Amino acid sequence: MKSQAISTLSVTARKALVKLGADITVARKKRRISTVSMAERAFLSRSTLTRVEKGDPTVSMGAYLSVLAILGLAKNLGQVADRTHDSLGLDLDEDRLPKRIRSGSQIKVRT
Repeated sequence: MKSQAISTLSVTARKALVKLGADITVARKKRRISTVSMAERAFLSRSTLTRVEKGDPTVSMGAYLSVLAILGLAKNLGQVADRTHDSLGLDLDEDRLPKRIRSGSQIKVRT
């Protein structure tokens, strides 16, 4: 049975994965790393590496990260969903701020 990952993924997400796979392919070739060597170094089969380079959504994120780490490109992955750069999340937080502050609701500080 085929994973629902393909059919439920948005077009934008699919395009992003395909671009990621293509970028991985170019980065590997620039470094003159063969598919055999890359697969061995990432502890993946060659067929899984091929699927990574095609942007297959059924391949685990760990496989993508292993390949990116070998290429020296994994360091920025932690920034993808960084809460300090999440403009929608920050806007939502700001929308939840109270409209006004009543004087009786001030925080009392213990001494």
